[in-house]
Amino acid sequence: MQPVQSQKWMWYILPGQISVQGLNIVIPLYVISLGGDIGEVAIITALQNASIATGSIFWGKIIDRFHARRFILLISFFVVLLSSVGMYLTTSITALYVISPILGFFLVGRNPVTQLLVMESVQKNLWSWLFARTSIISTLGMLAAMIIGTVDSLYLDLRPYFLICAASSGIAMVLSTSVKGAGFHLERSSVAHSIHGLRYIMSHYHFVFPKIPELYDFKHIITIFKGKISNEIGIFYIAIFCFNLGSNMYSTGWSPFLVSRHFSNSGIFLNYMIQMATMLLIFFVAPKIISKVGEERSTLMAFMPRILAVVIPAVTIPIMIGSVGTLLAIISSCLLVIGFSIFSTSSSVIFFKSIPQGFEGKYLGVNSAVTGIGVFMGALITGNLTKAFGYSALFFSSATILVVSLILFGMYFRYRLSHKIA
Repeated sequence: MQPVQSQKWMWYILPGQISVQGLNIVIPLYVISLGGDIGEVAIITALQNASIATGSIFWGKIIDRFHARRFILLISFFVVLLSSVGMYLTTSITALYVISPILGFFLVGRNPVTQLLVMESVQKNLWSWLFARTSIISTLGMLAAMIIGTVDSLYLDLRPYFLICAASSGIAMVLSTSVKGAGFHLERSSVAHSIHGLRYIMSHYHFVFPKIPELYDFKHIITIFKGKISNEIGIFYIAIFCFNLGSNMYSTGWSPFLVSRHFSNSGIFLNYMIQMATMLLIFFVAPKIISKVGEERSTLMAFMPRILAVVIPAVTIPIMIGSVGTLLAIISSCLLVIGFSIFSTSSSVIFFKSIPQGFEGKYLGVNSAVTGIGVFMGALITGNLTKAFGYSALFFSSATILVVSLILFGMYFRYRLSHKIA
């Protein structure tokens, strides 16, 4: 298999990620600055997550039918640019209810394109190298977004940051014109056949639907609720659902929580900047940990820093102010990404090994659906739970759900081991 793309296209990832990551952080802060609260932030986040899942299905079908890599990138970055300008021009939370889902629907179009471009650009034995390279560039983009946000919010209010996101998306749009339209094209189902592609998907929180799941495809989950286990993969799916539910409750509430503890916008961006730097460092360490202790033990171990990250703000709310609060927030954020980096890498390998040959698309589709439902519900629960009982209850609930996910993964590993021995 010969490369059909030069690797120059890869550089659109950097400005593209600057705009996307920047918008993920600035939108909740902007909602609060306009007089909104955790309830509005949660609903807008939930709507955007739902549109991202829907967009993943739509753009995937477009790619498979028309192989329109460059067109999808151009339209995706163009709508992100327009959405950023639209949010800069509006001071209405109601308008954000409309713009955010549109943004989510179009920004996700670039994700499956990037995954396929990696596999179409180099020989199969180099996929691991190129996926790793794109992951580093992506994380650098996220880090750059936080650095820009930290500096920008020191001197300006939040609105000008939308123009920075618009400019970054415009640059990404120009760079994406280097993507060629000619040559052979892989189908999206190829991603599910590659452990490197699957690892990239799960570590970057992307939804992929090579096959749109039907009700029958959820049978392994349904049978568990009927009191029996037809296949241990059903336990895995429920564990993944709980992991994303608990994790997104923390993530959705984090920025509003920091605002409630009197963190400045610059301080919040600084917190995320340190988190992104930690993610970049752990990227090189996680594979070594996993190779040393194994995928199963690594998956279970990864819950410890993640659960601790959620418990810290739950028990230290009274002192989460000033320099002490800043330090605690940094520790919490860094522990969170350390746990996620190890978990996403190890669990993707385990999932890949669990997929029967010929059923890759179905299993990945169900996994994406379960992930999407968990993320959507996590955002909605965050708003209602926090408004009713406060942030301490939110974080304790998030930690409890993560503990349930940990227990389920332990059950999955034991059941799979006993099933193999039998």
